[in-house]
Amino acid sequence: MAEKLRVGVIGAGRWCASAHLPGFTGSPLSDVVMICDVDRELAEARAKEFNIPEVVTDYEKLLSRSDIDVVDIVTRGESHEPLTFAALEAGKHILVEKPVCHDYRDVLRADAIARSKGLKTKVGLTFRYAPAVQYMFDLVRNGYIGDPYVFNGYEQNSQWLDPDNPMDKRIHKVKPAGEEPFGTDFSREGIHVSSLEGYGAPTIDIGLELVNSDLTQVVGLLGNMVPFRRRTNLDTERERINIDDADMFMAECANGALYSMQSSYVTVGNYPGIEARIFGSKGALKVRLVEEFGVIQTLHGAKPDAVEFVPMEIPDKFFPPAYQPGQRWDTVFYSGLVHNFMQEIVDGGETNQGNFAQSARVQEIINAVAQSHREHRWVNLPLEG
Repeated sequence: MAEKLRVGVIGAGRWCASAHLPGFTGSPLSDVVMICDVDRELAEARAKEFNIPEVVTDYEKLLSRSDIDVVDIVTRGESHEPLTFAALEAGKHILVEKPVCHDYRDVLRADAIARSKGLKTKVGLTFRYAPAVQYMFDLVRNGYIGDPYVFNGYEQNSQWLDPDNPMDKRIHKVKPAGEEPFGTDFSREGIHVSSLEGYGAPTIDIGLELVNSDLTQVVGLLGNMVPFRRRTNLDTERERINIDDADMFMAECANGALYSMQSSYVTVGNYPGIEARIFGSKGALKVRLVEEFGVIQTLHGAKPDAVEFVPMEIPDKFFPPAYQPGQRWDTVFYSGLVHNFMQEIVDGGETNQGNFAQSARVQEIINAVAQSHREHRWVNLPLEG
């Protein structure tokens, strides 16, 4: 393997520029050698900004490069699945934004292929790589809370509170063609999963790590609080789009712990707006990943003989190599994700956190909550089939 892992990036949009590329350029273990986007002008702008030597508009040209070790897929959600399987077929280690696939069974299928080829995978479950969360995980593993009793997870922000903020984040020059519009079934049961899959997923992931258990049953609700909004930046009129922009569920864990989650992107609050709380037999921890007054993360702990939560200092070892005070949350958290992935590939072995198998666990819970909402009942896990 080369001194640095050679990376090809597919997708040159906003999240690529604010999180992925700063992450790769900040790791001493990676070198981005090619970027691909159907919008060549956008790809060239990113290449110039991040000193990437080659630009293409055809992802197959990127995948055919035998000297590229890692493929980073940071495109629109519906394209994740075909691009993931194409990259696996090409024998590449893969980082892909969530969801890998909308059906957890397809994520498991991708995981099986990756394992059969000896490939490492990573999913954009960004917030588990926040230094405060990594420290929180370490504390829990070392017995700070004792036996887990209760997990509460929240993700709330107001990105789509304004109905004139387009549902589609992309900046279109012409109306997108050939894409099936979502959210067109206006029945309660026909609601399109959105916030739960996009914003709930990383918080569900954190909760699974903290309770150290699978879930055995869930019951949940999906809500559409802002029913009319612009679909794209080119639309001047609002239209009915039936998506879950707010949701909540509760669950029982195999180890007896209780688990609750709430996510929304039409609730007043800062982006990302994640808070995770774990309560146990020996103590409690709560992490807050909210950029407020220049602070991007806080961690507090409490013990039975000192029940007031007190701030906890996050050790330097949990920050990524390129960290500088004052950096934005997306740069810091994603730099942690990227460097962790590069280190796992370079080190070899079995260690691979946040991989396709973990993403499948999260996606199965999302699928179960959606089923619970549509069928008005508790749903058992694991799902059948």
